[in-house]
Amino acid sequence: MRLRCIPECGAHIPFSTDVGFEIIAFLNARHFVRFTGPTAASDLRGDKNQRRRQMVKWRLLCAALGLAATCGQPVWAAWPDDQPIEVLVGFAAGGTTDIMARSLAPYIEKQLGGKARLVIVNKPGASGELAVHQMQRAKPDGYTLAIVNLPGYFFLPMMRQTSYDPGRVALVARVVSDPTVLVTRANKGPQTMKQVMDQLASKPRSLSAGHNGIGTNGHLAMQRMQTAGKVALNDIPFKGTSEQKTSLGGGHIDLAFVSASEVQQAQAEGLKMLAQFRRDRLPSLPDVPTTFESGLPAEMTAERGFAMPKDVPADVAQRLSKAIENAMADPGYRAVARFDAPFLSYLDGPAWERRVEDERKAYAPLARELKEKESSR
Repeated sequence: MRLRCIPECGAHIPFSTDVGFEIIAFLNARHFVRFTGPTAASDLRGDKNQRRRQMVKWRLLCAALGLAATCGQPVWAAWPDDQPIEVLVGFAAGGTTDIMARSLAPYIEKQLGGKARLVIVNKPGASGELAVHQMQRAKPDGYTLAIVNLPGYFFLPMMRQTSYDPGRVALVARVVSDPTVLVTRANKGPQTMKQVMDQLASKPRSLSAGHNGIGTNGHLAMQRMQTAGKVALNDIPFKGTSEQKTSLGGGHIDLAFVSASEVQQAQAEGLKMLAQFRRDRLPSLPDVPTTFESGLPAEMTAERGFAMPKDVPADVAQRLSKAIENAMADPGYRAVARFDAPFLSYLDGPAWERRVEDERKAYAPLARELKEKESSR
């Protein structure tokens, strides 16, 4: 008789009074322990009653060994020690989303402890949709996460059918919330918001502007600016902010719609921020006018954080959320993430989900407007 002890399965132990016993308890695919009982009934000394009593003892021993193998300490380590946690990023390497994930990962590992390890994997394309789609399809075991970018994460499904379903995704923690800004080259092209609007009013689409794809904060900021100012830009989508900044610096586009944290060194990079899409100026951007100051009632905030498949165990999600919160408070992380630091804004999963629901309602008119534009083309 062979007893295979496999986690998730019970142990079935057949017995016989005229054959021997052999128990092989498999600890893993390569290692096992063998227990051997009497090879024949004749090996059991004594009278009939004694043989019966000895056989009962063997049965109890077999049962105990089986339960120990199946119900004792697990063979494999518990989350998150037995394999790396994959973090999918839906934009190109070098962009703000990528940098945020890579700079925060070591501090999340530190908070999780043990052998926890996070691996960043870039899956650029479709405004971040590819990464969320792959994450949603993964096994809900806590080993596949994705960085989601708002508003695109919830806005894209409001416009069209997407390859992922937000109802099958669980938000874990928000990390960053920062305003969208309009950027140009320093000393080249329009240098104020008024100059931008005046040129577009006289020559529609005479200025080209980049964003990170349909439904991203840059794209939606552009749409709101065009609607509020009754102007039209020549919009150019990119796979990430690093590509945008390269094209802007090289003179291939005139303007770029990006997140404020992505251009904290604008002057050093030969760039200039023309406006922040807010009602009031951020303390970290005291010299950058708001769109409302320029007479454009257009507001846009970008948020970034972690998400996982919906059915990941609650204790895993809670532990990960707490690890992210503590990692964000780590002085070492704040020193490394100096560009994100002014915009760090932690929310746990449930609180972030509630905010998304409110945002869906606020963005509904813009979604209808864009769908009408698409259908009229």
